[in-house]
Amino acid sequence: MKILYNVLVFFLLLAGVKGVAQDFVYTPKNPAFGGNPYNYSWLLSSAQAQNTHTDESYLYEQTKTDPMKDFAESLNQQILSQLARKIIANQFGEEALTSGTYILGNYQIEIGTQSDGIRINILDKESGSSTTVSVPYM
Repeated sequence: MKILYNVLVFFLLLAGVKGVAQDFVYTPKNPAFGGNPYNYSWLLSSAQAQNTHTDESYLYEQTKTDPMKDFAESLNQQILSQLARKIIANQFGEEALTSGTYILGNYQIEIGTQSDGIRINILDKESGSSTTVSVPYM
């Protein structure tokens, strides 16, 4: 009976003690789910450091070059550069620029003189885009 009395007193004393606890508050780390927006750079760098997957097709495309295509592109750029120099020299020098249509690789260039200057129309046959440049007489 003494044991039952001790257990009863223990539970009565325990019932009189105020329970103390605090609220559990969950705060996410990932800013995509409501976390601190300053964590995104750390999360991104951690994910990139752990990423071991590589895109082989992207790497192959970056290293694959066609020498003939590179040569043709370089030649086109040099011809266009020479044409631009000749136009500038014509405006500020004594050389004359011949009017007409020129086909350089993928470009069709039409040069014509007007009353107010020189008009150059450059058509990219591959993409269909056209650029018109007017150079006034000085």
